Amino acid sequence: MLLARAGVASRREAERIIEAGEVTVNGRVVTELGARAVAGRDHVKVGGRLVSERLRPEYWLYHKPVGCVTTMRDPQKRFCVGDVILALGGHGLFPVGRLDFHTSGLLLLTNDGELAERLMHPRFHLEKTYLVKVSPAPSVEDIERLREGVRLRDGRRSAPAFVRRMRKGEVSGAGRAPNAVVGVDRRAARQAAARHTPARGAWIEVRLREGRNQQVRRMFEAVGSYVEKLSRAAIGPLGLGDLPGGDARRLLTVELANLCKAVGLTDRLGD
Repeated sequence: MLLARAGVASRREAERIIEAGEVTVNGRVVTELGARAVAGRDHVKVGGRLVSERLRPEYWLYHKPVGCVTTMRDPQKRFCVGDVILALGGHGLFPVGRLDFHTSGLLLLTNDGELAERLMHPRFHLEKTYLVKVSPAPSVEDIERLREGVRLRDGRRSAPAFVRRMRKGEVSGAGRAPNAVVGVDRRAARQAAARHTPARGAWIEVRLREGRNQQVRRMFEAVGSYVEKLSRAAIGPLGLGDLPGGDARRLLTVELANLCKAVGLTDRLGD
């Protein structure tokens, strides 16, 4: 796919961009998946910008709040990642993967299609860390079952995972991370999060190397616990740290180097 090869977006995100009507070929809006264009002959634009133009790679860490939709646009006019990208002014930025409406945490925004593709590809088995608030608290036996893998409601079994009950005081929303910037209207972010304030419960840390739809929620459902709050704290070596909800910041050089190294993109290390 031309968009992915040009580094505009991953293949999956490129499909979403096309369906959203953001792509034109020779001045005509294209919404059909599989539509073809020839680099150097056809004029392909995404959001009004020529794909042939060399975009400077950008890498942003965004703390997605609960109530934010991980799409470029939302028909219901809800607060979405597209609003974040517009505020950041990033050319060709798109989210790497998704976090659902009720999930908060780390979301990487970039225009590096190759890196995004590798981060989402199961071949690299990149570990993702989640902090989960559940009720009732799972028993020692339930946690052991989650570690070994449980039967999900679709009949398939989850892979073995790292699961542990967190100690009191381990979860906090401390100060601002280095070089953090306000990426969006923080009032909108706070209002969205306030509408989904969870009740009290036990906190569990979960680390997974697979990423099925709603997997963490379905895992706890299998042992009789309900997920009240779910936040992604890390993707491989990249951690959310103490970046406040609704804020975004550029990746530090060492963070980008570690992330690229984790998926074998050593050519990025000298950028």
